[in-house]
Amino acid sequence: MALHSEIPDFGGLGSLVETLLPWCGVFVPLLLAAALWRRSATAVVALLLPAVVWVSLFGGLLTDKSRAGAELTVASHNVGAENPDPAGTARALAASGAELLALEELTDQARGTYEKELAKTYPHHAVEGTVGLWSKLPLSDIRAVDVLRGDAGPLARQRRPEDVPVEPARALRATVATDRGPLAVYVVHLGSVRVMPRGGFWTDSRDSGAAKLTEAVAADRGERMVVLGDMNGTTDDRTFAGLTSQLRSAQKQAGDGFGFSWPASFPMVRIDQILVRGVEPKSSRVLPETASDHLPVAAGTSW
Repeated sequence: MALHSEIPDFGGLGSLVETLLPWCGVFVPLLLAAALWRRSATAVVALLLPAVVWVSLFGGLLTDKSRAGAELTVASHNVGAENPDPAGTARALAASGAELLALEELTDQARGTYEKELAKTYPHHAVEGTVGLWSKLPLSDIRAVDVLRGDAGPLARQRRPEDVPVEPARALRATVATDRGPLAVYVVHLGSVRVMPRGGFWTDSRDSGAAKLTEAVAADRGERMVVLGDMNGTTDDRTFAGLTSQLRSAQKQAGDGFGFSWPASFPMVRIDQILVRGVEPKSSRVLPETASDHLPVAAGTSW
């Protein structure tokens, strides 16, 4: 745990360990039970080291750091390409109270449903490829952001019209007009990752997209910025070091707990992120389950 950054990333091992890093703590009570069973005082004392390391890394996430005073609430949800109830998902998200709503993994078939169900709550919206931003505030300067490489996940297997790229855009940037000035918003869905018996933890597509996103954020002159979406990785993963050096995690700054978002049936990792620059996170939470395999996440911010 203490030296996770030194683990070689051969076969994606380092990235995989960092993805599951908080779960290393489950071995501490197991080893403690074994030490007590053996009645070994030395083993009990030795276990203080991993316990202290775990607490130093993750203890801060166990307290509620949320504060009152949020002026703008943003939410993000990978709605799932195979979501059987897009209308119900849209209604649940509209009820969240978020002023900005980012959706990832939109399909051509479901896009109209989301547009219809969200139109009353969100008069402004933009869609680029498989990601979209719905807003109660005016949007401008909308453009796709290139984060593509190789396999793009389940949407890449869908049959699409000939005039649409095989791999549709998976990120967009928009400027939101707030009463405090412009806010740059990126909606992102990075490439899939897979654990393969022979290839290890395959992250090439995601890593390439993360590098491109990091460059885009670094070049962006926006003073205030929110980057949100399905990153297919945790903020502990070394792949995102360049991004987290420029942005702060709303969950780490103002959340309560780990905020695990995937899989929805038994959340084990937080791969759905809300990252900010130039605004202050006031709260961060996981929203109730929808028909997707991800949980929605939301954060309250202020200036």
